[in-house]
Amino acid sequence: MLSGLSEWFWQERLWFPEGLGWADLEDRDGRVYAKAHDLWVALPIALVFLIVRQIFERTVATPLASLLGVKETVRLKVPHNSTLESYYCNITKSPTQTSIASLCKQTGYSERQVQRWFRRRRNQDRPSLLKKFREASWRFTFYLLAFIAGLAALIDKPWLYDLKEMWQGFPVLTLLPSQYWYYMIELGFYSSLLFSVASDVKRKDFKEQIVHHVATILLISFSWCVNYIRAGTLIMLVHDSSDYFLESAKMFNYAGWRNACNYIFIVFAAIFIITRLVIFPFWIIYCTWVYPVTIYEPFFGYYFFNGLLMTLQCLHIFWAVLIIRIAIRFLTNNVTLVKRQTKMQKKYTFEI
Repeated sequence: MLSGLSEWFWQERLWFPEGLGWADLEDRDGRVYAKAHDLWVALPIALVFLIVRQIFERTVATPLASLLGVKETVRLKVPHNSTLESYYCNITKSPTQTSIASLCKQTGYSERQVQRWFRRRRNQDRPSLLKKFREASWRFTFYLLAFIAGLAALIDKPWLYDLKEMWQGFPVLTLLPSQYWYYMIELGFYSSLLFSVASDVKRKDFKEQIVHHVATILLISFSWCVNYIRAGTLIMLVHDSSDYFLESAKMFNYAGWRNACNYIFIVFAAIFIITRLVIFPFWIIYCTWVYPVTIYEPFFGYYFFNGLLMTLQCLHIFWAVLIIRIAIRFLTNNVTLVKRQTKMQKKYTFEI
């Protein structure tokens, strides 16, 4: 049954244009092509990332946090109460007024004591600034190095400057060593993020982050299997180009450097909007959606690949709305502050 399912899943008509197939991607004459089994390499790489992250956070991020003035938050531990703890863990972290009255009868606590217990218990679970800083510094380091490495790998490639070149000779495109490692490292990193999601800081866009990680892993894996590697490297480069600015803004925010955080965030917002709302949809998606059908008939893999890209684009729009709101709030607050300072300065000058 499994062999039949595998045979159906990998049938050529799903993943290749008519007249092409897996035989076209067999190594020959010294030319090497991407293979599906290569993707297993990403699993040990993900494990290495998880180990390196622990070492990095303890030996690099923690001293850096101390240098920037980020301190571990000391929170009061609530007195142990099995009834309240069971309710907190199994039912809800924020009980209703009716539930509080019931818990008062079960524990002998007053209403205020129960409310205080739950408030302190919630605070006890909140991640500290130091944990957030270490997580942001790890991601900042990876995204920055990944962007530099990706740019170095693509700087001399013709498809970086003429996107139509990504389909020149498709699917018989020779795999380069730089493409191999760029793919495996990116896939390993996003796999490690998926593995560590339970222990990472839970943010408001937690569900969207999960969708993003899964879509990215599927996109990288699929583009590797059917030799959409040139398109894949461009997509990864576009995504890495702004993420390190966001993580650095978070680092300065946790350190209390508000001005540095705000200005870096504005730079991030500008780059994010240009790369994710302009370059990605109007250049890259255009070249994967419109141009290929001038070369061959659409097939399932064509729709699947572009469907994943559209999923990412929907997430980009969602995040762009949040980013623009934050940027507008920052600019509005700055204008108000400048007006207030100008008014005070005029008043002081008049009094003199």
